[in-house]
Amino acid sequence: MKSNPKSARKSIPVYQPDLSGNEREYVLRCIDTNWISSRGEFVERFEKGIAEYVGVSHAIAVCNGTAAVHVALVGAGIRPGDEIIVPSLTYIASVNPIMLCGATPVFVDSDPKTWHVDPDRIRAAIGPRTKAIVVAHLYGSLADMVTLREIADEHKLVLIEDAAEALGSTLNGRQAGSLGHVSSLSFYGNKTITTGEGGMVCTDDAVIASRMRKFRGQGLCAHREYWHDEIGFNFRMTNIAAAIGVAQLERLPAILEAKRRLAQWYAEDLAGCNIELQPEPPGVVSSRWMVAALVENSAVLAAVRSTLAAGGVETRPIFAPIHRMPPYAPVHGRIPMPVAEDISSRGLNLPSWPGLTREDVAHVSSLVRRAIDEFSLAVPHRVNIESLEVKTMPVGAPRSAVVA
Repeated sequence: MKSNPKSARKSIPVYQPDLSGNEREYVLRCIDTNWISSRGEFVERFEKGIAEYVGVSHAIAVCNGTAAVHVALVGAGIRPGDEIIVPSLTYIASVNPIMLCGATPVFVDSDPKTWHVDPDRIRAAIGPRTKAIVVAHLYGSLADMVTLREIADEHKLVLIEDAAEALGSTLNGRQAGSLGHVSSLSFYGNKTITTGEGGMVCTDDAVIASRMRKFRGQGLCAHREYWHDEIGFNFRMTNIAAAIGVAQLERLPAILEAKRRLAQWYAEDLAGCNIELQPEPPGVVSSRWMVAALVENSAVLAAVRSTLAAGGVETRPIFAPIHRMPPYAPVHGRIPMPVAEDISSRGLNLPSWPGLTREDVAHVSSLVRRAIDEFSLAVPHRVNIESLEVKTMPVGAPRSAVVA
């Protein structure tokens, strides 16, 4: 009996790392030399490599991306009672460290044209206790850092760039992670390069760098052994993790090329379909960490994700607005943020790892098209979307099908 080629098709995860370089060799070197904790050659090599790639004076390795945001806040001098402006449409790791510092997040809505934090809303949110702005780059695209830097400098605020999802992206030729006063990176297993778990904080400010390094290592004094004059955390990266990071960094250009190529494949395959891929703002070259897209409404989203899941394709939803989540909703939940809520209600991430083949992308795209077409046939008399403002197709774009 002949096998059905369709039933034999492999499943396609939304992401998986590529460990086909020197990762194994470098990890075994750590084991063979017994340098497996937070001291060893690879931590320093990884820090130096990231600093050179991003274009900053200081890069300090930490244990994960959330710790990187936390260290950045402490390094910037954030104290209890301070207010930190942050977008609601981001991953919660951009916000939880604000609370852990004893500060208060002030949520703002997004710009419908970019999906990123709206600079005009940031201006309106600045108050006497505002000390910093945390800007989260979404899915490889970049926020308007030129305008945001102007706002921060005008009001003497620290601009913290959460570039966890944007390593390799550029704005006017400058690398993500070099556009704020201090920045954080993540190397979780699904990031553009990975260490399994890991993060990095970057800055050109020597004072901030010194504070971040001290806070990362239990508040240890730089010039006195086992003497701690401040309370810190153990946020250090292991030499084994850094060894994986060094190997990944060696192949970053090839990884970025592959990811941008597959994003272009999606754009070609979905052209003319009632779906909008995340826009690339002027001056931005996105790493395309995740191929993110909007469909017409939440019902279409459910149909697309169900069809892809049945076809062995994993997807994930766009982040939910944080101001609506239980830890934050009692204080912030009544604040209307229609753009963030709209994008979240009908957005998804498609498989985006660099090893995807042209055939894989074509298969995923065909399932997306089929789901949208079948939904349209099943619901012929839909509500007039022109009357629903931000509740339906597409954010900040004409009501016709758009693929950016």
